[in-house]
Formats: sequence, C-alpha cells, structure tokens
Amino acid sequence: MASALEQFVNNVRTLSAQGNFRELCEMLNKSTEVLMKNGQHLDNVLETLDLQQHSLGVLAVLCVKFSLPALATTPDHHELLFAQAQEFIIGCNGEQVRFAPDTYAELCHLLTHSLVELKLPLRGIDLMRRAIRKIQLFDSQLTSIHADLCQLCLLAKCFKPALEFLNTDITSISQEGGQFDAKYFLLYYYYGGMIYTALKNYDRALYFFEVAITTPAMAVSHVMLEAYKKYILVSLILHGKVLNIPKYTSQVVGRFIKPLSQAYHDLATAYTTNNSDELRTTINKYQESFARDSNTGLTKQVIASLYKKNIQRLTKTFLTLSLSDVASRVQLSGPGEAEKYILNMIEDGEIFATINQKDGMVIFHDDPEKYNSPAMLRRLEEEMAVCTDLDRKVQSMEEDIMVNPQFVKKSCGTQDDDIPPATTQGTKITTYSM
Repeated sequence: MASALEQFVNNVRTLSAQGNFRELCEMLNKSTEVLMKNGQHLDNVLETLDLQQHSLGVLAVLCVKFSLPALATTPDHHELLFAQAQEFIIGCNGEQVRFAPDTYAELCHLLTHSLVELKLPLRGIDLMRRAIRKIQLFDSQLTSIHADLCQLCLLAKCFKPALEFLNTDITSISQEGGQFDAKYFLLYYYYGGMIYTALKNYDRALYFFEVAITTPAMAVSHVMLEAYKKYILVSLILHGKVLNIPKYTSQVVGRFIKPLSQAYHDLATAYTTNNSDELRTTINKYQESFARDSNTGLTKQVIASLYKKNIQRLTKTFLTLSLSDVASRVQLSGPGEAEKYILNMIEDGEIFATINQKDGMVIFHDDPEKYNSPAMLRRLEEEMAVCTDLDRKVQSMEEDIMVNPQFVKKSCGTQDDDIPPATTQGTKITTYSM
C-alpha cells in the first residue's frame, strides 16, 4: 500500500496532468497535516515534482517547510529554504499559482518573516518584486505581497525597488482565497507612507497615511493608530497645520484613536502659536512618547518647518532684512543658522530671495513664474493627461459596479430581504421600495 506521501505525489501529478487545478487546490488544502507529519521527507517530495508542471504541489510543500519551527535551527537549513523559495518564485508556472493566490502569498509572508528574523531584508527585495509581478493581473492591482516588499525596503533602507509599485495608484485588490486580509492593506499604505516620508515626498506620504486612517474599521487597529500619529506630523511639515480627515472616516478614529494621540495634538496646538520655544517645550515634554513611536526625527523636522514657515511670513511683510534680524524674529541661534535656512528655502523654491554677503542683508523677491513658458505648458499637459486617465479609470470602475449582480439586485427595487414582512390576518403583503 502506497504511503501517504506517495499518494500525495501521485495526486499532484495526476490532477496537474489533467489540468484540474481547482480540485488540486482542494486536495492540497486537505494535505497539510500529512505533510506536517512527514517534514523530514519533504525534500524528497520536492525532488520528485517538476517545478513547471507541478507548481501548486511544490508551493504547498514549501509552505509547510517554512511552518516547521523544529527544523529551523541551523544556518544551512535557512539557506536551503531560501534557495528553494527563490527557485520556486523565479521559475514557477504563473498560470498555476494564480489558482492558489492565498497560498502563494502565504509563502511570501513566511519568507519575509524569516528574512526579517535573520536580519537579512536586502536578500528578499528583488525576490518580492518578482513575486508580485508573477501573481499580478495588471500593474495597478494590489496584492498582500506589496506590504512584504515595502517592509523589506524599509528595514534595508533601500527604497527605490518599492517606488515602482508605490508610484502606481491602486485600482483593484487581489482576491486571495476569496478575500483580502485588511492587515496587509493597512501595512502597505503605512509602510508606503514611511518610505515617502524618508524620501521627503511629504505630499505622497500624507496621502498614504490618510488612506490607512480612513480604511473602514469597526475596531482600533495599531497600524491605523501609528499612521494617524505620522499623519499629524507630516501634515504640520507640509501644510503648517493638521488637515481635517475626510467625513467618511470610521468613528473609531475620533472615538478611540484621537484620545490615544494626545501628545501629537498638543504638539499641533503648540505649532499654531508660531512660537518655536513653546513648540520645543512641548516636544521635550513628550520626548519619551515620540521616541517610543520612533517619531523623534519627524518632530525635529516639524521644528524646522516652523522656522521655515516663520521666514515665509517675513517675506510678506519686509522687502529687506538683515540676517541678524531674521534670526532674532524667527528665534534662530544666529545669522549663520538663518543664512543656512534661507539658502535651503531658495534652493527648494519655497521663497525667492538673494543674500548680500557683503553687508549680510536678505532681499526678498516676488515669484518670477509668469506661467507662460514652454516648460509650464508641458507640465499643464502632463497634469491634464493624468486627470483624463483618472477619469477613464473611474468610468471603468463605475461600469463594473453597474453590472455587479449584488448592486443590480439592490437597485432594482425589490427590497423584501431588507424590509420586515407586513401581514394581515396571516396573509403576507409584499412591499416595494419606490
């Protein structure tokens, strides 16, 4: 009588040859316990399966191998696991693994967790890029593997590989096992916001944190809480005030998350006074909280943004000022620091001014942009193209909703399931929604 593993291999080969991948997925889901009990023989099973022809079978075996903590003790074992996962992700049959996107994503999650534990995030970045491309149906589709890639890029401080995905606006979410774990949705936007913040692309970072905050929720999420804290800081850096969150935000944000972020609200209140000393006092008061949240660096940038904001306010009042006056009015340490701030702001296009080094005077100018140059026309055309493409995507999504069976059923007028039946002497009276 064939052993359980031999039967497993035979089933994988037979169903793969028949092209009956849905039945194969059901069989693999029921075989996890058998594979777990025979963990020491799984490498032999992999040798008997062909990577291209039996991708689903190999995927199931690899997931079980990563889930065996008793074996994960030696560096050689980790190296073998990584090599097997790398070979699978690069060479597997994309059409087959799309029948089990949840299992495929689980393998990537397990691999990412292993690399994070071993403090080797850089090794997994290119592999996660390949994994996403393998399973994606189109570029703007979000998979749960996106969060893994962003996490590895953050830990490795190597952001460029994630940008090709982050810069693409999401229009669809992959249905992994008929659903999508909200945790990975939140983590993708939270990690993405952190990457954009590190690159000082605050406008994009603020958008990513806002998406994380406004995700529909019935309970407090730690990811949403941390995103909310960074949303406040980035909003202050970018706009000089905390922008109001959209009205469609879940009630849990106002009811639970805001009270848990009191230090950040006090910081925002101090910022509105335009007094850098008061702002610094507030930051020192909650120094431990900011350090615990790993937001110390951002609070320093908030102070710098207040200095810049106060310098911008001077440009609306004065035509010329000495560097000493600027330092005094903005509460900087001296003319040298004032000159440093002004030069950086001129370079970034935040103010228009010149500094006379001979007498230490700053001359403020009006914005020289007349909006009539070829470069500005080209920029306008690019912005219009983006808006046109967005409108096209919105129309396409609206058409998909209009033909959705659930939407059609809801909007056709028969709402019997939603309205309690009215009865008269035992006879049901059908009601209709007009």
